[in-house]
Amino acid sequence: MGSGKTTTGRSLAARLGWQFADLDSEIEKAAGQTVAKIFEDEGEAAFRKRETEALRAILVDADTPLVLALGGGTLMAEENRQLVRQHCRCVWLKASPTALAERLAHEAEGRPLLAGQDLRTRVATLLAGREGTYREAADVVVDTDGISPEETVERIIEILR
Repeated sequence: MGSGKTTTGRSLAARLGWQFADLDSEIEKAAGQTVAKIFEDEGEAAFRKRETEALRAILVDADTPLVLALGGGTLMAEENRQLVRQHCRCVWLKASPTALAERLAHEAEGRPLLAGQDLRTRVATLLAGREGTYREAADVVVDTDGISPEETVERIIEILR
């Protein structure tokens, strides 16, 4: 949710010579519609079910090294955290609510969990509800406030070496 997972993930995968996948994009391809449309038509619970199915398929079937960008709420489900623990090293791209709100300002209306509300307040509320889970799931934490995606990739590579 604005932390730079997709941008950083693509760049990290390129640097490592690995494949890259974005979980939301994979869900959209399988469903033939956007995440926002899935939320609108089927609700969050149905989206979360699709999310777990897609995550399982990607991680279990991966036969080459992969950088996978998860959605902001993916790790809130215990089953998803278990899948990640079994198959991956998890990097939390940590950012403050202020930085996230600034990054998301131009696209908040297209994000179902942010639409129609004060962006800074909603981001802060979502983050407060997720931080403990992120902290528990993460093998690596990189604070992304004030640094570029390239600097973020450099920090991840340094930590993972």
